Amino acid sequence: MGAQSSSPSDAAVNKKLVERLKTLELRDEERQRQLQHNYGDLEKSEPREKTSLQREEDSLTNRLALSALCSLPLNEVVLQKTVTLSDTQVYNIEIPFEGAPVTNQRSSGRCWLFAATNVFRVAIMKKHNLKEFELSQAYLFFWDKLEKSNYFLESIIDTADNDLDSRLVQTLLSGPVSDGGQWDMVANLVKKYGLVPQSLFPDSYNAMNSSAMGRLITTKLRENALVLRSMKASAHSSRSSLLAAKDQMLQEIHLILTLMLGPPPNPKKSFKWEYHDASGKYRSVSKTPLQLASELSEPSATAVIRSDVNSLFSLVHDPRNDYNTLLSVSRLGNVVGGLPVRYVNVQMSVMKAAATAMLKAGIPVFFGSDVGKYSDSKSGIMDTALFDYSLAFNIDLNMTKAQRLMTGESAMTHAMVLTAVHVDGEGKPVRWRVQNSWGENAGEKGFFVMSDPWMDQWVYQVVVDPRFVSKEVKDVLEKGNSKVLPLWDPMGALA
Repeated sequence: MGAQSSSPSDAAVNKKLVERLKTLELRDEERQRQLQHNYGDLEKSEPREKTSLQREEDSLTNRLALSALCSLPLNEVVLQKTVTLSDTQVYNIEIPFEGAPVTNQRSSGRCWLFAATNVFRVAIMKKHNLKEFELSQAYLFFWDKLEKSNYFLESIIDTADNDLDSRLVQTLLSGPVSDGGQWDMVANLVKKYGLVPQSLFPDSYNAMNSSAMGRLITTKLRENALVLRSMKASAHSSRSSLLAAKDQMLQEIHLILTLMLGPPPNPKKSFKWEYHDASGKYRSVSKTPLQLASELSEPSATAVIRSDVNSLFSLVHDPRNDYNTLLSVSRLGNVVGGLPVRYVNVQMSVMKAAATAMLKAGIPVFFGSDVGKYSDSKSGIMDTALFDYSLAFNIDLNMTKAQRLMTGESAMTHAMVLTAVHVDGEGKPVRWRVQNSWGENAGEKGFFVMSDPWMDQWVYQVVVDPRFVSKEVKDVLEKGNSKVLPLWDPMGALA
């Protein structure tokens, strides 16, 4: 993910299309002259009815589409320029402090950690008077991989009586330690391991390019899974022997992580953080990672962003399920004994109202969406009208949001942060400002604009402060009576 290669200018594209169309017309004229030379005056002969395919080939629109689509990427051909002109980075509700710099997850699936730390850093930056600051995403990444490995192995032991080819076991084996995650999962990590400045634990090569490490750990865990299942099936195995074997396996995973990401700071040992504040004054702070994380709930922090980030929870819009119900996903998590992944399912209007209220209060909003649909990373635009596929193919794409979930057409694939919204005279959202984690070369210096219709169709989750939802919604969370979805449900997708 990130910046794409540059594309030819509009003038060059138009010139190429015109030249291709003229070439097609000249070829048709030459063909007609050749037919007349060989067979005489065609007008005097008996006319022959064209086949439907011939009629389609003769269509000017299809000839132009054929020329364009053979020469250019699909989305460049069907891009609607009027949409790019209307989706501007102008808003009438903005948080006063977005945080800097723009972050970059590189070639990794850590968007949820970047989005979460972009929310967390605002309070820390204000408290310490920082102009630019990043929390270490690699620090949380390290512990997440280790915790997910333990979570996976515990699940393997727990499901050892299931057939190896059962859907549940195969789903567990399909992705033991993916890069992705969810809000409740990052909350688990911060509670157990805390936070550190990025300067103290920066990205290694394998944090920025995580696929090789992920494949290695996945292969080892699948091998471990077979060993644990075989031990569990043995009449001589015991819980203690299984746990001893699991601990040895985790030591091997810990070594892989240490060698590829570097040794992380100890959560309970103090680090020395030296920096210059926004006025250029030297500062030095000694804290443990857990103490730095505790700043997010201190009165000084909540006074700055008027929110305790540790109290935030997820709203989702899943039209397949009843609204005002609590959803969870079986065997989805990272820390054994930690928070399960939970969502309160609400109408889209409830979700947008809560997000708008948080932005008015100056609070950035973590959200999850299917970012690859009707979006352009170069321009930084997400709009349902951005591409007109009917223009090229004369087809309509009419699935509803629920149908896309049911057929596997869509799921939550990426987490980002809302920092502003533009509302009309009636207070209804028109467009939203999005802080991404693809670097400054994507969008407008790292920021995207999302149309409100795009939010309706492709946004599934926002993380909210309880103060900005109704008592009815809060009661759903507090009662804790959840509908448990299977692990393979699209709501189990990790952003």
